[in-house]
Amino acid sequence: MANTYSALKRARQIERRTEVNRMRKSRLRHQIRALRRVLEKKDVGAAQALLPQTFRLIDRAAKWGIIKRNTAARYKSRLHRRLKALAAA
Repeated sequence: MANTYSALKRARQIERRTEVNRMRKSRLRHQIRALRRVLEKKDVGAAQALLPQTFRLIDRAAKWGIIKRNTAARYKSRLHRRLKALAAA
């Protein structure tokens, strides 16, 4: 356990940040999962409506450092590619 006042304060801050990051990552996963479910149901309209919200959340998660930038780009690329294939079919 931390001994100095500054180390104790840092430990408290880390606890709060960890909780916020956990909440944000969970929200990101739920949003991606929702879009994937809509894509599996082959509902193009709903998927196109969810896509901007999902991309916004992915970009914000990358900005906050919840996920890495390349991971965000990969998620967006794969989701968009699935939507385009569904729309073309």
